[in-house]
Amino acid sequence: MRTSMFRLIRNGSASRSRDIGRGYSSGAVPERKVAVLGAAGGIGQPLALLMKLNPLVSRLALYDIAGTPGVAADVSHINTRSEVAGYMGEEQLGQALEGSDVVIIPAGVPRKPGMTRDDLFNINAGIVKSLCTAIAKYCPNALVNMISNPVNSTVPIAAEVFKKAGTYDEKKLFGVTTLDVVRAKTFYAGKAKVPVGEVNIPVVGGHAGITILPLFSQATPKANLPDEDINALTKRTQDGGTEVVEAKAGKGSATLSMAYAGALFADACLKGLNGVPDVVECSFVQSNITELPFFASKVKLGKNGVEEVLGLGSLSDFEKRGLENLLPELKASIEKGIKFANQI
Repeated sequence: MRTSMFRLIRNGSASRSRDIGRGYSSGAVPERKVAVLGAAGGIGQPLALLMKLNPLVSRLALYDIAGTPGVAADVSHINTRSEVAGYMGEEQLGQALEGSDVVIIPAGVPRKPGMTRDDLFNINAGIVKSLCTAIAKYCPNALVNMISNPVNSTVPIAAEVFKKAGTYDEKKLFGVTTLDVVRAKTFYAGKAKVPVGEVNIPVVGGHAGITILPLFSQATPKANLPDEDINALTKRTQDGGTEVVEAKAGKGSATLSMAYAGALFADACLKGLNGVPDVVECSFVQSNITELPFFASKVKLGKNGVEEVLGLGSLSDFEKRGLENLLPELKASIEKGIKFANQI
């Protein structure tokens, strides 16, 4: 039952490694601790559930400023491998983090109707800075999966905090952009009339609005969609978050699909740590493939985190224009994060 349930997640992974579908006994893989910071929130709760279903996790630490004992008690009753512990309040943050191999950060406030990612910045930036200060102290070697928006700014904030603490390793900090890939695959499959499980599409750039650039010219299976369809699919992928916020009419954001995407990416990180070969996912990482210090592209994951940042490949003229247009906005978001992190 456990393996078949989690296969729903595993089969969605871009890497779809041949090793992962065979299932694991608890003794066949290393012990791995995963901490979820913000585990009582709208993303955190379903993410905690999905990570409890992952057979690669042996210990699951759930942290939030309130509400975590209940979430942990609920999730702990699920008959899967990992042992679950809940931690609440700043005084227990260190315990939650100690010994973690992967730290996932969905903490912060969600988007509401009319709210931009810049609006989110003022609240979430401080939360991220505080949490990353603790990560540098208690688990400096963990892989950090940043979900808290705006990712284009929160990843640079995290990098600056780790640099100040002397613990920064660019191979271990990731902005989770997997939801953009998930959406691009879903929307493309629907328009191209191809099985969604067979679709692969890289999404590059950043994780907000026009900085999200799906490379439909590289999509497989190839469908030769007309330009107007590609334009519409690109716009829908970029506006996917807004689509959900408006559909929920003020009662939430894309929490469930984000939890799914976060679980996918965390699974890929765990597979990389465990030595599974050819694990490739898109992520917002320190990069030199453009003039910007951070950029999302395909990344090969390994035992130390980033094994290789892969290039963009050949782009269509439409994608080249999109790349040119996104760079100034992404640059400003990165600089905003760096400036915030360096304020006293």
